[in-house]
Amino acid sequence: MTEIPGDLPGKPTSAARTTLSHIMTANDTNLLGTVHGGVIMKLVDDAAGAVAGRHSGGPAVTASMDEMAFLAPVRVGDLVHVRAQCNWTGRSSMEIGVRVLAERWNESTPPTQVGSAYLVFTAVDAEGKPRTVPPVLPETEQDKRRYQEAQIRRTHRLARRQAIKELRERRSAEGLDD
Repeated sequence: MTEIPGDLPGKPTSAARTTLSHIMTANDTNLLGTVHGGVIMKLVDDAAGAVAGRHSGGPAVTASMDEMAFLAPVRVGDLVHVRAQCNWTGRSSMEIGVRVLAERWNESTPPTQVGSAYLVFTAVDAEGKPRTVPPVLPETEQDKRRYQEAQIRRTHRLARRQAIKELRERRSAEGLDD
């Protein structure tokens, strides 16, 4: 295993990987009789938060959620499994990848992927200030691919943020935004 340079010793991907499971009930449904997207998003955030806290060794807060994809509806009675792992780390931030699977209670089929998301968490200290996180050490070829893809997503997030900032500054200088 190759150590990635940093202030803290690295942690393997498997050290923080977790799965949360939840049975969907009628309280979770929308007017169409399927589970609210917000319910699934909360489960995603909970699982990602657990991984971020485990990996960083303390509190971490959600900084952003990227690419939340709903691939199929979730129904009452489905056993939902939310699988999360740390894909990439920066100085104080971590990208957590999440996969959502549903086990259909009335079907004898394997769990179906119903969603996925990427979240960025920032590790914080007792005062809420960013703190350093250990580097993640990808273990498998799949982990290495996820790490590389996370770097691409980070580059895109930063470029998008910079482009928006520049547009706002230009519009403000032209007196177009008040």
